[in-house]
Parts: sequence; C-alpha cells; structure tokens
Amino acid sequence: MKLATIGYEKATLPDVIARLKGAGVEVLIDVRAVASSRRAGFSKTLLSASLNAEGIGYVHLRELGTPKPGRIAARAGRVGEMQAIFRDHMHEPAAQLELEKAKAIASGKKAALLCYEADAAVCHRAILAERICQALSCEIENL
Repeated sequence: MKLATIGYEKATLPDVIARLKGAGVEVLIDVRAVASSRRAGFSKTLLSASLNAEGIGYVHLRELGTPKPGRIAARAGRVGEMQAIFRDHMHEPAAQLELEKAKAIASGKKAALLCYEADAAVCHRAILAERICQALSCEIENL
C-alpha cells in the first residue's frame, strides 16, 4: 500500500489530475489550512468539482494545514521553523482528530495528500505522510 503526496506549485490542474489518475489515486486529501489559491483550478470548490468529474474523491482536512506563522516561515524559506511550528500544531486535538480521519481514508483507498509546494521535502505534507505511513505500514509515493 502507498500513500501519495502531490504539490501543485509548478503544475496545471490537468497535469495534477493526470498524475493522480496515473498513480491510481481514488481520493485527494487537501491538507491546506486555506483551500483557496491564486493558481487557476486549485481553489477548493473548483478543485473538488474537477476531481469528482474525473472519478477522484476530494476531502479538505483544514486542521492538517500549516498554521499562519508556519506559512509565513515557509514563504521566507525557513523550512525548519515551519516544520517545528507544524509539529507543535499536530498536538492540538482538532489536528489529531483530522489525522485520524486521514488515516482512515488512506487505509481504505489509494489516497494522496495535496499542498502547494512542488518539493515534498520542504512541505508539511512530508511530516503528515510519514505519520500516516508509520501508523498504516505503508510507503510514501511523491508524485
């Protein structure tokens, strides 16, 4: 079993959908705190509709997003600071609850975690993927 991750930073919506379909993803888990985007097609409503039209489910788990101070650190290139902020955030009850939801989804279907950054290594989704895969004994597949 594999858990995919994908970032849309340098991609178009058709590119992202093609990569998801190519990897056999059944449900996309949006792990952005703010599910809006200046990039065409990546705001929550349009993204969800586009994925559903292609047979891919969509779930937004807002509490698995990086808090605002972490997003500011990430934009400034302070990845270590962002990661520390996010790890602290994951102790919050709401984040723990949504982490359990993500695990449940990923245990039953081929899932992908979505965020902005193209490189998973500089994105909080790498931390999430690691936690989910430790719990489910699965592998991470960065698309």
